[in-house]
Amino acid sequence: MSKKLWGGRFEGDPDAQAWALNASLAFDQRLAAQDVRGSGAWAAALLAAGVLDAEEAAAIQSGLSAIADEFAAGELVFAPGDEDIHTAVERRLAELIGPAAGKLHTGRSRNDQVATDLRLWLLDELPVLQSAVTALQAALLARTEQDQAILLPGYTHLQRAQPVLLGHWWLAHFWPLQRDQQRLAQLAERAAVSPLGAGALAGVPFPVDREALAAALGFSAAAANSLDAVSDRDFVAEFLFAAALLGVHLSKLAEAVVLFSTTEFGFFELADAYASGSSLMPQKKNPDVFELARGKTGRLIGNLVEVLTLLKALPSTYDKDLQGDKEPLFESYDTLTAVLPVLAGGIAGITPRAERMRAAIDDGLMATDLADYLVARGVPFREAHEAAGKAGRAALQAGVPLSALPLADYQTIHAAFGEDLYAVFDPAASVARRAALGGTAPAALAEQIRAAHAALAPHRRSQP
Repeated sequence: MSKKLWGGRFEGDPDAQAWALNASLAFDQRLAAQDVRGSGAWAAALLAAGVLDAEEAAAIQSGLSAIADEFAAGELVFAPGDEDIHTAVERRLAELIGPAAGKLHTGRSRNDQVATDLRLWLLDELPVLQSAVTALQAALLARTEQDQAILLPGYTHLQRAQPVLLGHWWLAHFWPLQRDQQRLAQLAERAAVSPLGAGALAGVPFPVDREALAAALGFSAAAANSLDAVSDRDFVAEFLFAAALLGVHLSKLAEAVVLFSTTEFGFFELADAYASGSSLMPQKKNPDVFELARGKTGRLIGNLVEVLTLLKALPSTYDKDLQGDKEPLFESYDTLTAVLPVLAGGIAGITPRAERMRAAIDDGLMATDLADYLVARGVPFREAHEAAGKAGRAALQAGVPLSALPLADYQTIHAAFGEDLYAVFDPAASVARRAALGGTAPAALAEQIRAAHAALAPHRRSQP
């Protein structure tokens, strides 16, 4: 077993199974670029503090640059004794530049090192995730503009409720993603705090300028307390919460698409590229990508619960339990960056079946409009609501739609009904009446589309 970063007080090698459990290189090698970057900044800080001389610092920087190139090219060969990415970098640095490599870790602990690496990784990757969310939002907005005039039965309790515009329905899935974008942006602000220089827990004993060090790495500040700096994983939990809630939003969208693409609804036809068939039943067209998006939400929620459980009772500054923060973080990120582009493509490929949606809008969906008709004639809403309900019951008993119920029957129910009541059964007119801000009327939808473009513009400009 090759040289470890610790072990002077130990006799012999650790148990092989204990070593395998303790080692983290299998997953934390993903932090290689950030580890090299943080090490370079630390070497520069040690030079400024007088701990390294110029020759030593130059050798370290040259070696780290070579290691970064090896990582980028996939050429770095890990050794059997590389416990983690920090060990691998320092071991390789020693192979390249000799004893000067042993000075790099002066004043630094893997406790503040890994916390720094993980924050840097998240700050590097958040823009990629935000870009994927932006692409899905753009697909939803494009659908809105294409489908804005199509009438759709709206649902509550999965029962037909009132007619809406399909464009309005698409944007109902756009705005939750906008809130997800805001959460990710706020997370980036809170994650941009540097733990480097906190040491194992008590701080660095050399005159390292931690604020300058933080700035050199792109952080906005240095952590104020060394004890908190090495134990803080709020940023991991926050990301996993944002990821889980984003997953819930994707799941709701996916479920609606699955439902609307069934034969029973028949509102959506999926593109062949985003569906699959059955190995037994030749007629099947399955919405697999949407089902997978729905299913993977459980993994995102589970990762959040795992890390919250991990953090809930840690007794000190750094405990090895914190090694368990990385795999849930990486898995949630990978899940979302895999699902989001496929959903964007799947949404773009949908063909709405306007005639099926319109056929699903019966007179009952305008029952509220019937009550509103009476309200416009001075009838209190509760009284109007009861009258509209009685009209609905009378139509059911007669076996006719509300628009075919005779005027005499209406006037028996309430004297305020007039000959013009039948105009309320036009679904386009029903939709047009809901023109207040946020409503489904064409005029309100046009304003909402403008607001969605304005909300999306900053994300499009900042895409990596």
